[in-house]
Amino acid sequence: MVNGGLKKNFPALKRQPLFSPVWLAGLASLSALLVLAFATWYWSNAQSTTIILVRHAEKDLSVAADAPLTAVGTARAEQLAQLFGATTPPGKLSAILSSPALRCRLTVAPLAAKLGLTPVIVPAAADPDAAVALAHRLLHDYDGGRVLLVAHSDTIPAIVAALSAEINVPPIADTDYGSIYIVTVPRLGAANLLRLHY
Repeated sequence: MVNGGLKKNFPALKRQPLFSPVWLAGLASLSALLVLAFATWYWSNAQSTTIILVRHAEKDLSVAADAPLTAVGTARAEQLAQLFGATTPPGKLSAILSSPALRCRLTVAPLAAKLGLTPVIVPAAADPDAAVALAHRLLHDYDGGRVLLVAHSDTIPAIVAALSAEINVPPIADTDYGSIYIVTVPRLGAANLLRLHY
């Protein structure tokens, strides 16, 4: 009777495996590690590279070789500096790139001065292969950044097409100095293309 009373007052304890807490802690740690690894991978692959492409401002047509800007072109260059001259994130440019032509370098000069950046001179990309090579360079060298490239009416559409995989990029008219192409290229997925005018 004494033993029966003990059993009523103290029910039998279930035996627990010795390593259960270790397995549970290990499983929880592994799950947390997998979630952290996935979040890190997703975040790093979700970053995009933004490339802004602009034709040089109005050039002096009376000068045959390496023409400078006109007064209207100088005013447009100042306007470009106002548009893209954010000095703090978000929106601050990582780099400014320019064709070697004087009109391109003069177009980026006010913006470069405002941001304290030295423009990187890149080839003019005069043929489709050069445009593709420049597009690859931009995506590689400025991965995850925001860059502005000033080039020419006959080269920008090919560079935009190479960056965005858009096959119907219209040519830039001789009188069009105000088109802005913004190409956003994510590490995963398709590029986005936006055309504006200033």
